[in-house]
Amino acid sequence: MSDTYDLAPDAGECPAVLDLPLDAWHRARGGRMVEFAGYHMPVQYEGIMAEHLWTRSQAGLFDVSHMGQLILQGADVAAALETLLPGAFQTLAAGKLRYSLLLADDGGILDDLIVTNRGDAFYVVVNGATKHADIAHITARLPAGVTLEHLTGHALLALQGPAAAQALASLDLVAWQDGGPALADLRFMEAGAFRWGNVRLDISRSGYTGEDGFEISVPADAAEALADALIAVPSVKPIGLGARDSLRLEAGLPLYGHDLSPDIDPVEADLGFAIPARRRAEGGFPGAGQIAAAFAQGPARRRVGLLIEGRMAAREGAEIVREGRSVGTVTSGGFAPTLERPIAMGFVETALAQPGTPLSILVRGKTLAATVTSLPFTPPRYVRKGAA
Repeated sequence: MSDTYDLAPDAGECPAVLDLPLDAWHRARGGRMVEFAGYHMPVQYEGIMAEHLWTRSQAGLFDVSHMGQLILQGADVAAALETLLPGAFQTLAAGKLRYSLLLADDGGILDDLIVTNRGDAFYVVVNGATKHADIAHITARLPAGVTLEHLTGHALLALQGPAAAQALASLDLVAWQDGGPALADLRFMEAGAFRWGNVRLDISRSGYTGEDGFEISVPADAAEALADALIAVPSVKPIGLGARDSLRLEAGLPLYGHDLSPDIDPVEADLGFAIPARRRAEGGFPGAGQIAAAFAQGPARRRVGLLIEGRMAAREGAEIVREGRSVGTVTSGGFAPTLERPIAMGFVETALAQPGTPLSILVRGKTLAATVTSLPFTPPRYVRKGAA
């Protein structure tokens, strides 16, 4: 799941901007704070490139507490979710996660999100910039007997990178209940509840960097102690929003508000995997008819990766051209520290979406040579089922 990175200068004492539970913790560690999604949040500590490369080689600790954490429960809650989202939740086993989409009636994407079956309820993480609209949209469409709780008293931390598992294991967590999974047994898109002292941590092996890692839901009053315990491990450093954005771009992951919006449907966004065969056949979710037609006819445009020649980056809104004709638009772009070159994602006419297709991007009066490439730009390092 993505989030929108439209970073503005710190709003200071503006009462409309809220502080996260770790606000003072970030400032004490040199976090450069910006206003984002209604909160003061750290964009960087040492520098975006250094933090990016540290996460790729060690482990980075991200504060993503601005995101919305929701609990849905009640009679037939899985069936209720299937009327709102195009995923298959009636067959989602306890302890498993699934990526999904909140869709408008015409099939446009209102948000992308992660759903976890906790056994007694479904836990849903939505984007910070859209969470209040999401809550209103979902609540208005829930049947009687199904309730939504917004976990405003919880923080959300993401520990990402090849050293994340070893760092988290150093906390000596145990299953919250007898028979629960051991932390070491979790694989990508699996979750469990764990005891850290007398604190319950709900942990999933997931994230939005392309690296192995975990997302940890923790009561807000225990968040600082948990963050301190994690960065006490030498391989762990606090990482800001800037590196989170460059990491997800290298991983080819779409960012809501940029690569995804109500004007974009799941098929053209190359997210058809989030709509399994049963749901495509049965429908019953918003925009099902329009999306079925898009699958059948093929989209007019597709989201693609772009490798850019030279050192200049192409940013959102840059025009993509072919032989002097406009054929698309960049939706995310920047310099990729791991690849040491500029990259971008954007939408182009389907006929030009084949990897290897040469294109050009217009940036501040200059024409940059670009080539369509398969996503992701860097291979993911998720620890999947069957891995040692």
